[in-house]
This record gives sequence, C-alpha cells and structure tokens, in this order.
Amino acid sequence: MSNPVEIRPALPPEIARRRTFAIISHPDAGKTTLTEKFLLYGGAIQLAGQVRAKGEARRTRSDFMQMEKDRGISVSASAMSFDYDSHRFNLVDTPGHSDFSEDTYRTLTAVDAAIMVIDGAKGVESQTRKLFEVCRLRDLPILTFCNKMDREARDTFEIIDEIQENLAIDVTPASWPIGMGRDFLGCYDLLGDRLELMDRADRNRVAESIKLDGLADPRLADHIPAAQLAQLREEVEMARELMPAFDHKSLLEGHLTPIWFGSAINSFGVRELMNGIANYGPPPQPQRANRQVLPEEKAVTGFVFKVQANMDPKHRDRVAFVRMASGHFTRGMKLLHVRSKKQMAVTNPVLFLAADRELADEAWAGDIIGIPNHGQLRIGDALTEGEALRFTGIPSFAPELLRNCRAGDPMKAKHLDKALMQFAEEGAAKVFKPMLGAGFIVGVVGALQFEVLASRIELEYGLPVRFEGSQFTSARWVSGEKAEVEKFVAANKGHIATDNDGDIVYLTRLQWDIDRIARDWPGVKLTATKEMMV
Repeated sequence: MSNPVEIRPALPPEIARRRTFAIISHPDAGKTTLTEKFLLYGGAIQLAGQVRAKGEARRTRSDFMQMEKDRGISVSASAMSFDYDSHRFNLVDTPGHSDFSEDTYRTLTAVDAAIMVIDGAKGVESQTRKLFEVCRLRDLPILTFCNKMDREARDTFEIIDEIQENLAIDVTPASWPIGMGRDFLGCYDLLGDRLELMDRADRNRVAESIKLDGLADPRLADHIPAAQLAQLREEVEMARELMPAFDHKSLLEGHLTPIWFGSAINSFGVRELMNGIANYGPPPQPQRANRQVLPEEKAVTGFVFKVQANMDPKHRDRVAFVRMASGHFTRGMKLLHVRSKKQMAVTNPVLFLAADRELADEAWAGDIIGIPNHGQLRIGDALTEGEALRFTGIPSFAPELLRNCRAGDPMKAKHLDKALMQFAEEGAAKVFKPMLGAGFIVGVVGALQFEVLASRIELEYGLPVRFEGSQFTSARWVSGEKAEVEKFVAANKGHIATDNDGDIVYLTRLQWDIDRIARDWPGVKLTATKEMMV
C-alpha cells in the first residue's frame, strides 16, 4: 500500500495537529489504567483513579456503565478529547473483553492509528492477536506499549520476538528497559537519547528525565548500578544489530511498530508513548466511502460508528458518536442525514472528556463528537452538507449465541419491545423478530453480553427480564433476487426472522441447515456479516 501521508498536500494546521487513535489489548493488560494516565497528562483529570477502586475511591473515568464500575472492566467503547502539548488527542478506549469485540471492530473504523498494550509477563495474548488482525485489515499504524515492567516480566528480546512472529510485523525498540520487577529502574529512550527513571514513591509523578550524549555518557554511572549498566549497553548494542531502525514511513504504512516499555500504574513510560503519538502518529486520514473522502475538503462530512443509550440516566438520552471525516463543523450547522434524506440541525453536539461532556462549538476532521438524538441516528449513518455519501466498512457480525427474551412482567411486554429495539440500534445486541410465534430472539457475540443487557434493561427501564434457551444457534442475513428470496421465505417460515432494520434473516440450528440452503437454494446467499451503511 502506498503511503497516503506522502502524496497528499499539507493539511490545514487545525486538522494536522489532530491524532485520533484507539487503545487495544487483551483484558487486564492495563489498557484502562493507561487511558487514565493519558487523561492525567493531558490535563483532563486532576487525579488518576484506580481501575478497581474500593468504597468511595474515584472510579475509572472512562468507564461509565454500572457493570464497568462494579467489575473494573471496560465493556463499551468511550471517546475522550483533550489537548497534549500542541496536539489535540482523540482517544477511544475500547472493550478488552472478547465478548464485546464487535464494538471494538466498529470503533477501529473511526480511528487513524492504534496503541497495542501488551502485558510484560504474558506477551501476545489471544484477544490482542484478533484485534491486531482487524488493524491489519485497515492498514492502521500501530504503536506498542509493553506494560507492567515493574513486575516480573519476560525477557525483552523474547517479548519482541513473540510480537514479530505472532503478528508478522517488524518491531523496533523506542525505549529499552533497565531491569524488571523489583529491580526495574526505568528505561533508556532510544529515540531521544534520554534516561527515564521511575519514581516508585509517587504513582502520579512524571519520571525524572535526563538528556544524555548516547549510552557512552559517563553520567549514566551516577544513576545505574554497574552490573545493570553493563547489561543495558550490551542489550541495546545487540538490539541495534538485530532489529530494524525506526522508520516513520514503515510505521505509517503499518509494516513496523515501535515499542515502549513502562508501567502505566506508576505513570512510567506513558509520557514517552504520548510523545510518540504526537510526533510519529498519523494526522487524520482519508475515509472510505463510495468515493475517498479527504480530511482537507471544505464540506463537512462525518459518519456514526457507535450509538450509546442512557449514558446519562438522568436525561434518558441517546448519543451517536460521529467521526468527522472532512471540513470544519460549527455548532448549529444544518447537515443532511443521508439515509432519511432530511436536514438535521446539530444544535447541541458534545465533546467527551471521560465521564464528563461539554458542548462542542466546533470540530474538525479527525474529531469525534457526540450528537444527542431520539433514535434518528444509527450506526453507519452519514451526515454531510448535501452530498449523498455512503461510508463503507462498518460491519455487523452474525451473533454466536441466541436466546429467547421474556419480560419478567408480561404486562410490560411493549416496554421490552422498545428497550430491545434501542439496544439493537445501539449495536449492543442483534434482535430478531421470528416470522412465526411471539417474542424476540436476542443474539450476541459472547455470554457476558446477556448479563450486561439484563442489567441495563432493569436499570434503565425498570424492567426485569430473563434470557431462555433457543432452538436456534446462529443467524445469517439473506440476499438474492427478490422473487427467489420471497419463494425461499415462504418455504422456510419456521427459520425466518427480521432484524431491527427489517432485513430478512435465516435462523439456523446446525451447520447442516446452512449446507442444505447452499445445496437446495443456489439463488439465495446467506452471509455472516452485514455492512452497516446508508
């Protein structure tokens, strides 16, 4: 792939200073803690809370759902905007839990780069591998942070080898750790020739940074014991011989990832990583639609990549997360909602700052804004100044688990209809209305999603629900010539349902069902993904 940054004209300064990125990792690698420290250094919060705070201690600021606060996990993507140095960071914290990978997949359509967080003891884990593959499909530049170096960790060369072998990407060290576990002193910054020393006494304090004249500088001996200093010099010499040098072009093309080492909980290595994003991360990139949309275009365009209901239970609101693809948006602008072909006055757009939000007077290409609405906006929707754009590549996946959903109180069945439709439009679950019989079948990627749904329906709608076993195990979207599809539906009524968009779905019990359709109905196509676009 050619590098789009090189061949395009210079971006307007306000767009060029933006960095829009996601943080991805396996659960418990420290992603949410890292996000907290980003907000702390960006001046967005005054005190970094603990992920699993006790009692009345501060909760993690990027987790707003009750279940996230109770369990100390992220199950929903959240967006945060803040200034760092001369740059505007738009950071998207994604769910680490594999049961919520679809939310993460959609989020990755709205960013220009990703930070991959790896646990120093565990290395590349299964969810990291899956998320990396998604980044690879989108040619996203990746910066890597190896966390928890203040605990017993794997050998540095071993970690780098594992990333290279498992993920088939070149790795170049941006920093090099000095010791590990109890003996971890800090890192040598290879890109800036600085010694970074960790302060174990104050977790929120920025590390001491000493500018040096290379690894031969005699001042190193004032800060590092002789044995560790000899090891550092030997390892860095080996690393420089064995590994590729840092190459900005290779990073932007997605072929090479620089790796920083640190300890997010001790605020160590975070600032160097942030500088890495500011200095080497890509500015806003062209977005895929029925044509390529360039960020420097004058006309305002954007697309909805996420919808979150009841972020603020007091307001019973529903917020569409919109990635601005081009132009300079100002509050009050009228934009065309392409799907409905109606003009929409955007009078109260918001910017997110962890759990807080503020009115956005303006936004530029690369920014992520929230638009409160009452159900008009759905995932995949385009907003433009008049052009009928269709943004592509925002997927919806077939669920892997299906359950029948029943209201605890049969008198409140209508309320359940409304709640389930809202969660379907939000992308939190698939909701299918069978052609025969009453009720709904709810489909999810992972079992934890049923818990989250039941909890949210009860908290947000005062409606206890139960999920019961279904005879069906998966679902496929149906496509083909209209007459053929109608014939197919009439012959398979017991397996047919519609999703919340009204699209026809075939519910399966066994792989045999899918094989039978392929054999008996060659004019009908069953697909496990649906492109969510207008």
